[in-house]
Amino acid sequence: MNRLSLLFVLVGAVAVFGSTLPADYLEWEGRIVGGTNAASGQFPYQVSLRSSTNAHFCGASIINNRYVLSAAHCTVGRTLANTRVVVGTHLLNSGGVAHNSARIVNHPSYNANTLANDVSLVQTASVIIFNNLAQTINLSATFINTASGALASGWGQLGANAGIPNNLQWLSTSIITLADCRGRHSVANAARVFDNTICTLSPSGQGMCMGDSGGPLVHGGNQQGIVSWGIPCGLGAPDVFARVSSHRTWILNNAV
Repeated sequence: MNRLSLLFVLVGAVAVFGSTLPADYLEWEGRIVGGTNAASGQFPYQVSLRSSTNAHFCGASIINNRYVLSAAHCTVGRTLANTRVVVGTHLLNSGGVAHNSARIVNHPSYNANTLANDVSLVQTASVIIFNNLAQTINLSATFINTASGALASGWGQLGANAGIPNNLQWLSTSIITLADCRGRHSVANAARVFDNTICTLSPSGQGMCMGDSGGPLVHGGNQQGIVSWGIPCGLGAPDVFARVSSHRTWILNNAV
């Protein structure tokens, strides 16, 4: 995986659900660049959010038997009929169990212009059956400043101009401090690295890309982040995630 892409990149600017962002604020909805093919069952909490035509558009993670956790920029404006939850597979073209959606809950303080509070929940219409291919991931209750060996996974683009993979990709990356993250971004982008976000830094040629949005960042067996935005793709700038520990209370209160 190189970099997770959140939304979609236009020449010189990015349109986010109808909003035009500064030219240097590039987002992605994509796939991990410079990553590795995941094996069956390696990331049993990984979810593929798909349209009514079975097209993957974002990632998510299983947090209980009726709810998956994703990014608000993935789900704002989507209908239940056009949001399907596929669990239990590492391949887009086969396997897994597809669930219809019964409810979408976007964070009430989500801001489409800045991607602040980029968190959402999708309730499945049927119960998710757990097995070796479909399991929950614990939600972190701890604010982590730095760490190595964090795991990001997703079906985002393999590069800014590349297609999405059929096989789930994963990447080992490093969590860096918010101060370091802000210092590596432009002034405009640094202003969008909020205290309730978490950043990772990978070598150039690795990172998140378009299509990875909404997917999980995991360290120590706990989900630490939700893929939110980055500079596409794998260009050496930090990727930015909504911080799970900061939103944990809201998530637990609404995933019922």
